[in-house]
Amino acid sequence: MIQNYSKNKTARIAGFLYLIVVLTGMFSLLFVPSKLIDDKSAAATFHNIASSEWLFRLGIFTSLLCYITFVFLPVVLYKLLQSVNENYARLMVLLAVVSVPVSFLNMQNQFTVLSLVNTPAYLSGFSPEQLEAQVLFYLDQYSSGLLLASVFWGLWLFPFGYLVYKSGFLPKVFGILLMLGCMGYLIDFAGNILIENYSALGISSFISLPSALGEIGICLWLLIIGVKEKS
Repeated sequence: MIQNYSKNKTARIAGFLYLIVVLTGMFSLLFVPSKLIDDKSAAATFHNIASSEWLFRLGIFTSLLCYITFVFLPVVLYKLLQSVNENYARLMVLLAVVSVPVSFLNMQNQFTVLSLVNTPAYLSGFSPEQLEAQVLFYLDQYSSGLLLASVFWGLWLFPFGYLVYKSGFLPKVFGILLMLGCMGYLIDFAGNILIENYSALGISSFISLPSALGEIGICLWLLIIGVKEKS
């Protein structure tokens, strides 16, 4: 009973950290771009960011909070799941943590956009059109950086899903969804690299569905229910 209480406490800490990752990730990766970025118009994007700079800055802050939290999440999950399979638990942590420096380095593109939008004196030699084009260029570079990071966002889900599936104290369905989510991330990555105008095909949202269901599902399960005793 004491051991199960300890696992439940660890599970709820993991669930809380996961919730932070999910909410900050959705805000910075989905909500903010949907309000500010127009891929077809550099001028509109520049104007949107300049007029709602606070939202762009909040997006940067929540991204950094997401990545910092993501350092601790796999460590807590390791504590919860290491008894299932030590090697898979270590692999899970490694693959998750590798994505963090990649993500942090990629944030430099966002800070560059801020500099361009504020147009300091040393940029006075650039025309408005040139500044607008550079903003869209660095946002495109940021998207490419996210694509690289997504490889590891996907890879860590396989050992995580396997551990959930084998644990006996977490629902197997989440383990299956997480492992399928890994495949979805990798297919999405390959599609973006190999197929021109891949995003226009509209299949990315379907491919990412298992990971979304699996990650949100396991997050809420850990936070609200915790672990169930083995029979």
